[in-house]
Amino acid sequence: MLAHPPAPPDAAPPLDLVLVGPGRLGRSVVALLAGGPHRLRMVGRGDRIPAAPLTWLTVPDREIAAAAALVPPGGILLHASGAADLGVLAPHAETGSLHPLMSFPGPELGLPDPRFGVPAAIAGSPRARSAALALAQALGWTPFSVDGDRRLYHAAAVLAGNFATALLAEATRCLAAAGVPEAQAPALLAPLALASIQNAAQVGPARALTGPVARGDHAVIAGHQQALTEAGLDAEVGVTYRALLEAALRLRSPQSD
Repeated sequence: MLAHPPAPPDAAPPLDLVLVGPGRLGRSVVALLAGGPHRLRMVGRGDRIPAAPLTWLTVPDREIAAAAALVPPGGILLHASGAADLGVLAPHAETGSLHPLMSFPGPELGLPDPRFGVPAAIAGSPRARSAALALAQALGWTPFSVDGDRRLYHAAAVLAGNFATALLAEATRCLAAAGVPEAQAPALLAPLALASIQNAAQVGPARALTGPVARGDHAVIAGHQQALTEAGLDAEVGVTYRALLEAALRLRSPQSD
């Protein structure tokens, strides 16, 4: 179950933060907090981790437990994993998680567009949740609580994020097979994909669904599948098409007939 946590006081004190892991997320956090009032120390994986009131592990999931074992006791310890539970931070007492529901390619390529916002999932002990909330707000993110199965939360993130990228790649292959230069295809498809997602966010996926599935145009759908077969894409793109067709049919409202 997702629930918005209470907002902290407006005049939040500066954070004293040790960030462990100079990966894409870690470097992005440094860029976002640069020039602010906060004390921020970045530590590379394998370096000595200094004691701090708040430590945030932005290392890969497989390295969280080992990094946590090197953190001096006494402070609040957070990880940035969407899937890992808090047990990997044992034996620390005050533990939690802050996971941005957003893709971070690294500050060298760009930071998330502030117009769209960055939702961020928080969990943990009361003190850790309060620290995660303050850190999220310092970064300009919108925190929300995830108190259920973190694996399901992360599966949702992968479906909406990673698989959306894979879906654009499959659509690119299909458009290229239709004769459009493959290098141009992602940019040509992106406005449609972004508008569809934005509409779904505003009015809900069922109401936002358009196209032949929403219209019940079975002949058009059959034509798509035949063309994929004739182009030699049935075993790959066609599999994706059929799986998403079933999902869209489940989503389609009976009133759209």
